[in-house]
Amino acid sequence: MSTDGKMSHWRVERHDDGVVVAAYRNDPMNYFFADGAAQFAELVDSWADPSVRAVVLTGDVPGKFLTHYSVEELVAVAEDREALPSVCPQLTDGYHALLEQMRSLPKPVIVAMTGDTMGGGFELSMAADIRIAEDGPYRIGLLETKLGIIPGGSGTQRLARMLGPAAAVEIVMRGRVFTPRQAAARGLVHEAVPDAKARALEIAHELAALSPVAVAQAKRAVYQGVDRPLAEGLKVETDAFLQTMLSDEGLETMREYVDTPLEERRAWAEPEPDSERVTS
Repeated sequence: MSTDGKMSHWRVERHDDGVVVAAYRNDPMNYFFADGAAQFAELVDSWADPSVRAVVLTGDVPGKFLTHYSVEELVAVAEDREALPSVCPQLTDGYHALLEQMRSLPKPVIVAMTGDTMGGGFELSMAADIRIAEDGPYRIGLLETKLGIIPGGSGTQRLARMLGPAAAVEIVMRGRVFTPRQAAARGLVHEAVPDAKARALEIAHELAALSPVAVAQAKRAVYQGVDRPLAEGLKVETDAFLQTMLSDEGLETMREYVDTPLEERRAWAEPEPDSERVTS
């Protein structure tokens, strides 16, 4: 494992199997803000490198992931009433583009929510592929209406697509936040565990060992197909399936399975052992 040159707000580690861990730090509250987001955009660009097989995002301040976006920055934008109509869309459009840039990576992005994750931090988490929350006295959700605004970094849209509009509108309108266990029970996160970073790394190493073509095409098929009519989504799936069938690794792995004695094939599909994880 190696550590890349440290940015002012992101510490990056690279594991030998292609797993990258990026930890965010902005003392004391770990608020996300413009400089941290700009550095994150540079990191996302660098992760297009084929040697990167999976990404884990985590916090570098105890008890906090991305607590929420800096309200101080939002106040500064709102106070310039004359410029606000032009500046506000630039702010939100830029954040939307950043999250879509991350979501479009042809490799898994796993968030280890190592503490408070609200507002813009939770919006970023929803744009990731897998969300692992750390069990404890932490808060997860969208609190914006309690500040007199609404989520502007894709929260209303991502939450509605995740939970459905009826559940999302109630959560957004009331500015609700949840404990990690409550978030897992509602489907806001995939798991709530004692050590979110360790669990996220376990999943990342598992995914890094799989065919990168299969992982990328699985992600593509789900995201590109979900908002289309079924017939169009099936076309996306068919093309993604074709790409995996064309890959040398796909053919080699299927041949390995076929060469496995029938009585030993069950080992390819063993369920996970029971644990103390709380899952959605």
